Amino acid sequence: MSLPEQGLDASAIASRLADLRADDPPVHGGRVLAYVYDAGMPEATNAALDALAGFGEVNALDPTTFPSVARLENDLVGWGLDMMRAAADAVGLVSSGGTESCILAVLAARERWAAAHPDGRPVLVMADTVHSAFHKAAHLLGFDVRTIPVDRASFCLTGESVRRALDELGGRAALVVASAPSYAHGVVDDVPGIAAAALEHGILCHVDSCIGGVTLAYARLNGEAVPPMDFTVPGVSSISLDLHKYGFAPKGVSLLLFADAAYRMGTYFAFSAWPGYPVVNTTLQSTKSAGPMAAAWAMAQALGDSGYRTAVRDARAATLRIVAAIDQIPGIGVVARPDTTLIAIAAGPDRSVDPFRLADAMRARGWSLQPQPSCADLPRTLHLTVQPVSLATVGQFTADLAAAADEVRDMPWIDASQDLEGAFANLPDLTSGNGLPDEMAGVHALIDALPPEVRDPALLAIFSTLFTARR
Repeated sequence: MSLPEQGLDASAIASRLADLRADDPPVHGGRVLAYVYDAGMPEATNAALDALAGFGEVNALDPTTFPSVARLENDLVGWGLDMMRAAADAVGLVSSGGTESCILAVLAARERWAAAHPDGRPVLVMADTVHSAFHKAAHLLGFDVRTIPVDRASFCLTGESVRRALDELGGRAALVVASAPSYAHGVVDDVPGIAAAALEHGILCHVDSCIGGVTLAYARLNGEAVPPMDFTVPGVSSISLDLHKYGFAPKGVSLLLFADAAYRMGTYFAFSAWPGYPVVNTTLQSTKSAGPMAAAWAMAQALGDSGYRTAVRDARAATLRIVAAIDQIPGIGVVARPDTTLIAIAAGPDRSVDPFRLADAMRARGWSLQPQPSCADLPRTLHLTVQPVSLATVGQFTADLAAAADEVRDMPWIDASQDLEGAFANLPDLTSGNGLPDEMAGVHALIDALPPEVRDPALLAIFSTLFTARR
């Protein structure tokens, strides 16, 4: 970036930023079914954005200098503890997002395990469908990983499979993770069984409800039968819950909740053996803006309980209507009945519809669905994050989905494994700075074909090129 000789005025800056956004998909309206969450309530969104700007320069590092930081955090944590039906002595913290919350949960478990086990490496026990944030946490924090296959009929991690793993690991296991729901398939693990197995072995149990916590809490308040997953389940020691997902706040703000304050201390860091100010960090970050926290607080105040109940009711209604429509489209099906608002679409038994081709056909119709590669015997799928605004567009979406499936049905299944060299040669230039090409199925098929030990370095190389300054 070359700076202008003279500074630009606000309108010129806004124009240039709009140009930068030209190739991005819309974040409102429900056409992008991953990464964004639209409650369909513009006044609440505007209140949150105003709060983001108003607190953007407040440094949340030190609540003794900025008392508003502690007030905001205590309010948000209190709301989260109420949603998760915690006991009176439960506590929590606000982080920058789900990944930080997950890393902090693993850190707290490591600190508790290390206090009783001065030697050796702890083990993180989790499903093969668990979010990648936990693999990142294990990499950063020195954990070995015990991955357990989910049940291939329900796609849930079962308590019995966790119990067998803990029996084999003995005292090495430090933390068991359950998903509520899993991102890839949208189903809630057997949290009561998993937590019971952890409790029997004296192991901590974390529930990753980053994407489902708000939805499950308000679906329960709406009278739905919700799989048990909160602090009323014996053995649950911590829960992560994102407010920038179905809390509808701007990025990035998440909650990490603990059953007791002593456990939370494992995430804190203090250092005073230097001549500067005494440092106390409650998260991985030190200096951080209070803007996202204030935005989440403002969004929660603007929607209120009734607003969240309405938003979750609409998102769930749209989810069930989409599932019912998928059931009627030949060649595709849902991997599992969704427990919240996440849907995974896979090819039917006849494999007549390639999910990656289906994604391209839907993109041509103005919809963004998220391709997910296969993993061992788990199939390639398309992920849908259904939003409250999806209820208004569900008719058009399902009609377009049926038409797109008709368009690609019986086209050859893209299998890059037969010619990896040719697939690499035909890769589009993803680093040009322009929008994505019209057809991405070949790219996703190549990713699908590569083993993880090859795929991951290739993806890192692409991102390294994406984030290279052009001078």
